[in-house]
Amino acid sequence: MFVYEKKLQYPVKIKTPNPRLASVIISQYGGPDGELGASLRYLSQRYSMPYAELKALLTDIGTGGSF
Repeated sequence: MFVYEKKLQYPVKIKTPNPRLASVIISQYGGPDGELGASLRYLSQRYSMPYAELKALLTDIGTGGSF
């Protein structure tokens, strides 16, 4: 059994919202050229890689594993 509490680990108080900066930050995380897109490209390339050593490397890069 678990308890779900929807709260932040560290409270954040935003005094003046900046939509332009928020747009830039969110595009870097979830946009086509962002971190998530790059990670998914590495992981999808892993499945077509014929060499086991390079499969492991692509998996490590895509999941943020050891470098």
